[in-house]
Amino acid sequence: MRRFLSWPATILFAVFFGLILGTFDVLLRLATPFGQRAVEYVGLALQTTLVWSYRLAGIRPDLERSKGIEPRTSYIVVSNHQSMFDIPLFAWAMPTNFPKYISKRSLGSWIPAVSYNLRRGGHALIDREDREGSVAAISRLARAVVANRSSAVIFPEGTRARDGTISPFKTAGTLALLAEAPDVPVVPVCIDNSWQIMRHGMKPIPFGIHLRMWIGDPIERRPGEDPRALLVEVERRIHETLARFRGDRSA
Repeated sequence: MRRFLSWPATILFAVFFGLILGTFDVLLRLATPFGQRAVEYVGLALQTTLVWSYRLAGIRPDLERSKGIEPRTSYIVVSNHQSMFDIPLFAWAMPTNFPKYISKRSLGSWIPAVSYNLRRGGHALIDREDREGSVAAISRLARAVVANRSSAVIFPEGTRARDGTISPFKTAGTLALLAEAPDVPVVPVCIDNSWQIMRHGMKPIPFGIHLRMWIGDPIERRPGEDPRALLVEVERRIHETLARFRGDRSA
């Protein structure tokens, strides 16, 4: 039955997904004269609407969020990364924390609504070939997070895990965030099964995917802490949660 539903559900989802992007591209531009915060609110609505649209393809988002996550509080959010469909989950799960993303510069130019939001919504666009420039952009984002009471989301793997596995963390960008925002708590996040959305290149999306997201307890910062040891602990918690999602009791 699920195989039978996959194609019509994928087509319905694709149509609505495109309509959402087109509509919000206009709304974001209309919000621009009212300032960045207005753009941010429209961006949050865009991402929440996109997550709602996942259900049209039979995708069931499931959220486990720590009770320690406070509204209107800045965090450095460190997450694994499985597909482009991860991105809207953060605004859906942490809207009042105003998540800001670190994204490839190329994504800021050609996707309706998404690219405009990345350019105007206070996010960091980086060139992966320019390591020094990327670290500088991430440092600027960290300072903005502190000043504007928003949150920074970083994917230390550096790329999407297309088979759902976790690649070793690349630490330079995250260490830059930690250095520029020494008082901002760190939140580990684990996402699973979003990789299955692209398993067949959306031809079709397998109907009935259970998309899971875990947002762990914030890790408070301490004077004189070892930032590398902190990242090791964050990585351990993400691996542990992914193993729990998949029923691996030995992990």
